[in-house]
Amino acid sequence: MDNSKLKGTGVAIITPFRIDGSIDFNALEKVINFQINNGTNNIVALGTTSEAATLSKDEKHAVVDFIIDINNNRVPLIVGCGGNNTAEIAKQTRDFEKPGIDALLSVAPYYNKPNQTGLFEHFKAIANATCLPIVLYNVPGRTASNISAETTLKLAKQFKNIIGIKEASGDFGQIMAIVKNKPKNFLVLSGDDATTLPLIALGLDGVISVLSNAYPGQFSKLVGHALEGEFAKAREIQYTLIEIIDSLFEEGNPAGVKAHMKHLGLIENSLRLPLVPVSDKLEAKIKKLSSSLK
Repeated sequence: MDNSKLKGTGVAIITPFRIDGSIDFNALEKVINFQINNGTNNIVALGTTSEAATLSKDEKHAVVDFIIDINNNRVPLIVGCGGNNTAEIAKQTRDFEKPGIDALLSVAPYYNKPNQTGLFEHFKAIANATCLPIVLYNVPGRTASNISAETTLKLAKQFKNIIGIKEASGDFGQIMAIVKNKPKNFLVLSGDDATTLPLIALGLDGVISVLSNAYPGQFSKLVGHALEGEFAKAREIQYTLIEIIDSLFEEGNPAGVKAHMKHLGLIENSLRLPLVPVSDKLEAKIKKLSSSLK
């Protein structure tokens, strides 16, 4: 696969649920088409925002197969496949080696808190287990382990199918070290909507976004302008979205973005425990913010 196809705006797509907790595939079809019709460059399934931790193995495969069918190769599809059991994740990668899946997104092991040698060996095992391209996912705020710039670069240089990283550490120094020293075609993608604009200015290739679930048109334009070096245009959009971005995470993700999507008429506002919908106070705020962009 041409790595450049994963540049731009990717969306960590939600999983819509009905009020009874079942997956709402009709709403999922609506969301997929909403993304593609409004400029999203690629779709990420089974990420954190999808509530993948609450999906059974059969549900995960049903969601991925459904997205493959509805997407119909219109945009690249990345599938989340990560965890803290290296042998099991290496085995699972083979389940996704099928037409319609372009790459895997693999999060750093959580809870175990491996050191850098452990992180390297974990991703080495995954890279050796699959022919699919792999995008690393560094999100220390959720995993309690940070993939250092040195480890990222070592993996990027030793494994041809490790093609990029979604960086959500918030450490600009670490991210710049990766950008400065990475192989030419290795992708560095933002994992944080609020800092995507400044990070693209530092050399990042795009974003895997939560915000784009609800506002793909606006955020895709922002990212497009930034990648073209049109920072004044991108900055203008950034400041129309900043309060909305803050609201997405005020009471946790994806509760915030699902509330926005409810007010846009895309989904029912339903999550699976242990996640719950936002408070009435925040929902009133989100309704007002959502109306301001219609």
